[in-house]
Amino acid sequence: MNDVTVAEARMPNPLAQALWRLGIERDDFAKLTGELGATPKETIYAHGTLKLHHYRPQSDELYRVPVLIVTSLVNQPYILDLSPGQSMVEHLVRQGFDVYLIEWGRPRAEHQHLTLDDYVLDRIPACVARVHDDCGEPDVSIIGYCIGGLLSVMYAALHTDGPLRNLVCMAAPVNSDGLESLKTWMGGHFDEELLLELYGNVPADLVQNALRMLRPFGKLAGAMNLLNNLDKPEFVQSNLRLGKWEADNIPFAAGAFRQMVNDFLRGNKLVQRTWALGGKRVDPSRIRVPFVHLLAEDDHITPYASSRDLVKLVGSKDKQEIIIKGGHVGLVASRGAEKRMWPALSAWLAARST
Repeated sequence: MNDVTVAEARMPNPLAQALWRLGIERDDFAKLTGELGATPKETIYAHGTLKLHHYRPQSDELYRVPVLIVTSLVNQPYILDLSPGQSMVEHLVRQGFDVYLIEWGRPRAEHQHLTLDDYVLDRIPACVARVHDDCGEPDVSIIGYCIGGLLSVMYAALHTDGPLRNLVCMAAPVNSDGLESLKTWMGGHFDEELLLELYGNVPADLVQNALRMLRPFGKLAGAMNLLNNLDKPEFVQSNLRLGKWEADNIPFAAGAFRQMVNDFLRGNKLVQRTWALGGKRVDPSRIRVPFVHLLAEDDHITPYASSRDLVKLVGSKDKQEIIIKGGHVGLVASRGAEKRMWPALSAWLAARST
């Protein structure tokens, strides 16, 4: 086997092969991304695969109301804390917010039974209680990203007498009629029970392929864009971090996946107010706390048609929708996010966190 063949066999993807041909060795490729999720933190609670992290304060004064970030079930949370200077978490901490984050972890075979009921009625409330125990404050603001936003809406709607002070959603899908590609794929002909029988939980690579199917040429376009900017080390580093995260999906617990297919994608029960968890109907109009929904105008994962109804559904008087240039990932992790979304988020929270 010649050197090129050896290199190609050990590289993770064609992009890495291209970098190798340009003189960037395998070890250097790994170093290019740098450490991900590096903002200093401590794990203050764990349950099964779940970990609740508390980020160390980086400001002399803190806003009174702590922030709990609810991440997606199928994506690694470090997209919100990619690296120093490219981290929404770091931004919030430096702005004086007391930040906590739920890392769901990778469900294993013994977690097939996990449902949305477990996440919304058990795990999120347990984390909220731990935040209270840790900081001593009675209130909490919740930030939910993507499916984490959907979970946060469900939690808020079912815990109207709880400690929630503010609710922030980022690119949260609520109306499955706006998810045309996914509905086409997982329509009545899709046999989710056969899939779960074969695999148990939905494998991470199937989750990844489903997301890539929403923009079939996105990976190729991203690779070409990177190759056109190889003379810009900072651009290369940022792009590779995002690429590493994109390829690092999490398996979907069988019970929760079954509900997402039947109750959300096919039944569209949230907008119809017919979705029930634990025997209680999820009605977003019962949410009365200050609410903001941050959206990306070019989001192909959570298109505007799937997210625009949320601000109408929520019953809060203080509610707002903010649309920012960029895509689903760029909304939270790009240089554009640093200039637009993060300041908008911190300004909105600051006014409601004293």
